[in-house]
Amino acid sequence: MAEHAHQPCPYETCGSSDAFSYNTEGFGKCHACNQGYPSSGKTFGWAKEKYPTKGGDNLSFTPKAVVSFTPEDTSDGKYANMRGINSKTMEDFGVLTYEDRQEYVYPSGGIKVRKLSEKGFYAKNGFKGDELFGMNFFTAGSSKMVTITEGELDALSVAQILKSSYTNPVVSLPSATPSKKLWENCADWLNSFEKIMLSVDNDDAGNALADRVAKLFPNKVYRVDHRPYKDANEFLQAGKAADFKSAWWNARKFTPENVMNSTQDFLSLYKDTPEHQYIPTGIQALDDKILGLMQGHFTVIKAPTGIGKTEIMRFLEYNMLQRKVPIAAWHLEETKLRSLLGLVSYECNDNLTRRDLIDGKGAEDQVIDAIGKLTKDENFYQFYLSDGQGAEDLIDQIRYFAVACGVKFVFFEPIQDVLVGSSDESKEQMLADLSVRLSKLSAELNVGIVTIAHTNDDGQMKYCRMIGQRASVIIDLKRDKEADDLQERNTTYLSIEKNRPCSEEGNAGMMRFNTDTFTLSEVI
Repeated sequence: MAEHAHQPCPYETCGSSDAFSYNTEGFGKCHACNQGYPSSGKTFGWAKEKYPTKGGDNLSFTPKAVVSFTPEDTSDGKYANMRGINSKTMEDFGVLTYEDRQEYVYPSGGIKVRKLSEKGFYAKNGFKGDELFGMNFFTAGSSKMVTITEGELDALSVAQILKSSYTNPVVSLPSATPSKKLWENCADWLNSFEKIMLSVDNDDAGNALADRVAKLFPNKVYRVDHRPYKDANEFLQAGKAADFKSAWWNARKFTPENVMNSTQDFLSLYKDTPEHQYIPTGIQALDDKILGLMQGHFTVIKAPTGIGKTEIMRFLEYNMLQRKVPIAAWHLEETKLRSLLGLVSYECNDNLTRRDLIDGKGAEDQVIDAIGKLTKDENFYQFYLSDGQGAEDLIDQIRYFAVACGVKFVFFEPIQDVLVGSSDESKEQMLADLSVRLSKLSAELNVGIVTIAHTNDDGQMKYCRMIGQRASVIIDLKRDKEADDLQERNTTYLSIEKNRPCSEEGNAGMMRFNTDTFTLSEVI
């Protein structure tokens, strides 16, 4: 890009013979009258021929010829002080204020008008909102950095705070949700700068905007920390211009929320990420392999039907409640009362799983007392999904428990019964999608998700192998239901098939079911 300095100014209001600089991409600025080129200012007849606005081959955005217009009530338009912005800054950017409005002239001549008597804007002179306000005042590549704001007054504020000049570009988006056309029009101009400084609001719209700009211009975007203020103009009005300038100079490289790149990103990861948070299961041989149930991980307990998976899960739930760990649980194949009385049986060390047993043993008061002990700390959430609810509802339910209730582990089973597919193929796809989402959700929320998966005769998970592929830990259960020896028939063997957090796999102990108490205990 060739730059031609000390040229005659094209504007009739100036007439300087050597203060104008112009480049072959079609942009220029006069250092005497401080007007950018092209703009809405009236030029000499020779200007368009000497300084054509058509861009070079590398410039996708070419400012259109400025459409001449006559503002309403031009007689009372002035460069006025407003919200801490002085008249000189208003004049630098050609912003005229009238009794009822303020006008921002965009590079192609379109005007965005701010209403002063009420909130709102309207368009004049063919304003399309597909270019950056102030872009025409700054030559492409004239500085290492360009600052983008969400509003024109913020751009003026930044310009005033930084004492913006020809070599310190500041521009504004026409709105917080700019069009695709704007980025197409302005991409080459923005790419001509080494750094893009974002001075945008710290809200959802500002965050979305920052993400988009960072993806469009990777490794170029730096975000100004506005805290404790909303935007640049609030800094100016509060008399904190120096604080904004410091924040501007100390802006950190911005990457989308799902990307880490800077040293600070990785230091924060190291310092802020908790160690593996786990709760011992109460089964010593199992804990020797996996330490305990892990928060932030998706754990699957697998076995054929009738092996005792539900009872293993209930043992784990009761262990959590004994340790005062908040949990949520849903057993699809049981009534809500049966699930509760299963825990009561562990609390009372007696089979109190049915009302007839409770009545026969005269254990009503004992059951009521046990329920009080199990629930007094409000650490237990029993839930269920209604018929017709599915994966999305389960995800929302888990998010609610983790975020709103502080639950550390969510138990539900069996995973294959959560979803109803019209065919095995559709069910497989639905379960695969759910498994992926559960594994991501557990990590995102740092919540342990524990489920049961039925297996086929060959030991593979029914309908969907993705369940196991997405699990961090797989606990496999085996029991010989046909054994001649009663104890052997009631003994479940645990083994670790997959153990991403700790690597240890293999045999993980034995659990024996007591038919008198309807509870499990470890065989030491």
